[in-house]
Amino acid sequence: MPRERRRFDTRTPEEKEFEQRVVDLRRVTRVTAGGKRMRFRAAVLVGDGKGRIGFGLGKGADVAAATAKASRKARKTLLTIPMIKETIPHKIRAKYGAAVIMMKPAPRGTGIKAGGPMRAVFELAGLSNVVGKILGTTKNKVNIIRATLGAIEQLKPVTTSQ
Repeated sequence: MPRERRRFDTRTPEEKEFEQRVVDLRRVTRVTAGGKRMRFRAAVLVGDGKGRIGFGLGKGADVAAATAKASRKARKTLLTIPMIKETIPHKIRAKYGAAVIMMKPAPRGTGIKAGGPMRAVFELAGLSNVVGKILGTTKNKVNIIRATLGAIEQLKPVTTSQ
């Protein structure tokens, strides 16, 4: 009778809380006196699906080292999104480098109407009804993410006075 193998989850409770997604993975080369040195650059988003999102950029000798470093950096830079009924409180525009983005609140049932890296930010953060548009560059994913997170930082929570 074969023995049953048990798989143990080696992640810490804090790591289980967050979902991570590698948004961009690039091979970068640095030219030195002795030749070229290749590294990997990973852009990682980390979110809990309840309104917290973080972004990290890491470089390493191999893909695993780069993603691990980016993931650690992302956990250190968590932002909390002020949400109202699974959407953002107001319309906002932000710019980072050449990347210009626009985000608008959407009624329940709309879903996520955004493309590329903006969609990844919204999905990991737990925003389920939002409209986003990339107006500037569409080539640089890192700048689009940074513009999106900059817009999230500028969001003001709506206070209801009764």
